[in-house]
Amino acid sequence: MKLHHLHRTQVLPISVEDAWQFFSSPHNLPAITPPWLNLKISEGVFDSMFPGMLIRYRLTPMFGWPITWVSEITHAKPPTYFVDEQRFGPYRFWHHQHHFRTVNEGVEMTDIVSYQLKFGPIGTLLHASLVKKRLKDIFDFRQQTLVHIFKRRVQLVKQAV
Repeated sequence: MKLHHLHRTQVLPISVEDAWQFFSSPHNLPAITPPWLNLKISEGVFDSMFPGMLIRYRLTPMFGWPITWVSEITHAKPPTYFVDEQRFGPYRFWHHQHHFRTVNEGVEMTDIVSYQLKFGPIGTLLHASLVKKRLKDIFDFRQQTLVHIFKRRVQLVKQAV
């Protein structure tokens, strides 16, 4: 079964410390997840990520079927990166790296996702016909939402000065 990859980079007009504070808090995950996924965090909500942390979600990724997804934070080095891996859920393998790097415009945020589907040849067909596009849509939503969230925060900070 093939290992698939998704790679996204985005620059946000905030500091690396502000990026870490936002992205390392599971409380913010529903805000950057498309509403049609109906994401609900049911366990593991702490103020910040730490290695060994388990997070349990309920979501509805396809066809209205709810699923449970359990992620473990396997690595965390504030404020530069953390890694979440699926322990239970829809994928055979899911490894998601979140990297943060200071650049002139603020912070460069990079997501690197490596994943493998279940169900052998059926999984391959599902990837080509549905999963690849669905993941693109999820990360497109996330990028657009982050632009809105952080543009608004920057404007609010400028107004307060």
